[in-house]
Amino acid sequence: QVQLVESGGGVVQAGGSLNLSCEDSGRTYSTHVLGWFRQGPGKEREIVASCTRSGGCTYYADSIKGRFTISRDVAKGTVDLQMNSLKPEDTAVYYCVASRSTSWTADTWFAARGQGTQVTVSS
Repeated sequence: QVQLVESGGGVVQAGGSLNLSCEDSGRTYSTHVLGWFRQGPGKEREIVASCTRSGGCTYYADSIKGRFTISRDVAKGTVDLQMNSLKPEDTAVYYCVASRSTSWTADTWFAARGQGTQVTVSS
């Protein structure tokens, strides 16, 4: 049973925008930290950003700061990632994840992960 359901990926030209949305369909992870990581072709997993239930959000990847905005709506059970000024290097599968940990690293264990949504940025 998929608990985290992502949507919003696609193909966009460099400089364009996409909004990714993730729904915690069963509200199973309402008290967890929700966020996103991405994995590009041939690359290691990269933590992107996360938000606590209270709305405290953290951006981890320096390359996305100032371009991506994460937001969480606890009532709706969603966490969104607005991505602007996209670059070819943002091409990756983006995964919505949930964790009890408030500070994420590449080794963070996630209680749940969505199926992933492909983002492709063409030059």
